[in-house]
Amino acid sequence: MARPREFKVEDAVGGAMDVFWEHGYEGASLPDLLSGMGLSRGSLYKAFTDKKSLYLVVLERYEKDYVIPAVGLLSGPDIADGWDRIMALFGNVIADVRKGDRRGCLACSAAAGPASEDTDIADAVHRTLGKLQKGFEVALKASPVHAGLDAAARRQMADMLTTQYVGTRVMARSQAPVAMLKRSVASLRLLA
Repeated sequence: MARPREFKVEDAVGGAMDVFWEHGYEGASLPDLLSGMGLSRGSLYKAFTDKKSLYLVVLERYEKDYVIPAVGLLSGPDIADGWDRIMALFGNVIADVRKGDRRGCLACSAAAGPASEDTDIADAVHRTLGKLQKGFEVALKASPVHAGLDAAARRQMADMLTTQYVGTRVMARSQAPVAMLKRSVASLRLLA
């Protein structure tokens, strides 16, 4: 008779997310993961099979907890002007850094790291960042300055904003000076 799991999967995934966010995929050692998740080696492997499977579950959780709310900011009605929504999202990045949060974006870090070597991780990253890109498209459509763009031009601009977002988050993680990040975000106003 199999023993029931004595841990909450959601709590374990949350602990793993913190470890991957701090150390990255390659830097997250098995002891780090076991400690962060509060699991034994056997429980980790029984529940998640291997490190990569766990990482994919973590990326899915990150999308739900962090990316979907960001997309909600970009596409929601709380801020009428879509360009102001975009600037609010980038402003949140600067605010996080000012508060000392230099972890960046877990999906952006995955894009800059393990996604270059693993197609499953790349697919997860592209799905997640694709949602962000669609959010930028919605925001641009709600921007009086950009509403006249045709669909192809709006998509290109959303691609550029997604790239800028990823770059800003990766640079934040790399300890780039806040002043440089602020200048980079401020340069977006040239598009408005």
